[in-house]
Amino acid sequence: MLGVTDTAKTAPRRERGTNQPSTRARLKVAIEWPTLGLGVVIYGGFGLLTWHYHSLPWWLGAAIGVYLIAWHGSLQHEATHGHPTAWRRVNEAFVFPSLWLWIPYGLYRSAHLKHHCDAKLTDPLEDPESYYLTPQQWADAGRAERILYLVNNSFLGRLLFGPALCIWRLYKGEALQLFRGDGRNLGTWGLHALSCAAVLYWVVAVCQIPLASYLALFVYPAISLSLVRSFAEHRAHPDMEQRSVIVESRGPMALLFLNNNLHALHHAEPALPWYQLPARFKLRRSELLTANGGYRFSGYGEIMLRYMLWPKEHVRHPFGRALTARAPKAAAPAPAAARTVQSNAAFEPVTLESVTLESATLEPVNAA
Repeated sequence: MLGVTDTAKTAPRRERGTNQPSTRARLKVAIEWPTLGLGVVIYGGFGLLTWHYHSLPWWLGAAIGVYLIAWHGSLQHEATHGHPTAWRRVNEAFVFPSLWLWIPYGLYRSAHLKHHCDAKLTDPLEDPESYYLTPQQWADAGRAERILYLVNNSFLGRLLFGPALCIWRLYKGEALQLFRGDGRNLGTWGLHALSCAAVLYWVVAVCQIPLASYLALFVYPAISLSLVRSFAEHRAHPDMEQRSVIVESRGPMALLFLNNNLHALHHAEPALPWYQLPARFKLRRSELLTANGGYRFSGYGEIMLRYMLWPKEHVRHPFGRALTARAPKAAAPAPAAARTVQSNAAFEPVTLESVTLESATLEPVNAA
């Protein structure tokens, strides 16, 4: 998978002759200038913000910093899919500074590419980005752990506790792996330590921002903001094409996530760069909404209002594991205006012994 992803955008080598493209033409294909320009904006903005941090109201500096750091996370996501150049090492160097500190890019890249196996999407054991639990994992969880999982499946809970759970799960897994004598990721962690050291030298030593302030006002909220995108990004469904959402957000949130809110399109065409997604979605909107069963929201505001204080669904996977077979397609799909998000009948009420949270299924959402 790694080699395929890295070379997906690279055209076959042409034979020498009069039709061979010029070096300049090849560079236009091999280098995505909008993404390079975006990197300049993010790094330049981060540098200016931290340099002038003490001249700004703390809340303004924090708000801008959170957006920039989360934006950089979206830039790292682009790099995992072979952007902005045809050369993997160049892309890795491009996103080398870990502004949010918590995860090594190499581990994120490997996990995210594994996540793109749609046949195993949402599987609690095979999808590294799944928030579902197997029935056995749910049964083994204690009462406090179950409550935490359910709270984390609400919008507010994901903002408050999601970053801590992500960090805990990553570090616990890495520590257990090392304890078993598996040190395959030590080199990745070494590079990550250099990356964090460079960022913190600039932030703490040069710009004189206290480490605690950077972690509390910049890093943790930036991770929370990034988790807004993944909150309703996938759902368990027998048909793998109906597991990814379309959030028709525009403006600052779409820019923040580099149009990855059009997530069903991203899974259908993962090599497509962020700046080409809106036009492509416009061409394929009806097709995508038919294929994903109308799993769609008008924006992140709608998601927030629906699930602010309530779990969007049960964390126990409704099928135990992800099913790999495609569901049969309807002979004649309904018009786009008539399609709605279908509640998954396999989801049971969210219960926790004496605690009952009633229905946790997705409610219908108009696809128009």
